[in-house]
Amino acid sequence: QVHLVESGGGLVQAGGSLRLFCTASGSIVSINTMAWYRQAPGKQRELVATITSDGSTNYADSVKGRFTISRDNAKNTVYLQMNSLKPEDTVVYYCNAQGVLLATGYVGDYWGQGTQVTVSS
Repeated sequence: QVHLVESGGGLVQAGGSLRLFCTASGSIVSINTMAWYRQAPGKQRELVATITSDGSTNYADSVKGRFTISRDNAKNTVYLQMNSLKPEDTVVYYCNAQGVLLATGYVGDYWGQGTQVTVSS
């Protein structure tokens, strides 16, 4: 089994910064893509940013220039540096790992439990 544990969420004033962390644990051989999504109450989960194992990144238009995704493959950890935060960034952020190859040969996708980010105006 694979567990994704997120941390780093919290309360910050508009214009401030937060850094989210997500570490995957288990009998993991490799992870193809790691990503951050976010979801507001009553809305669909939306993609924030992705990063592949070779470091290629992709961002939602709403966060381009403000958020930076990075990862440490050796630690199976993905980060999300969030700068210039806005009140509309207030949602729950979820970590996602895609194409996770386990020692058993199984390949699957996994989600973290979510971490709340609140930006006050």
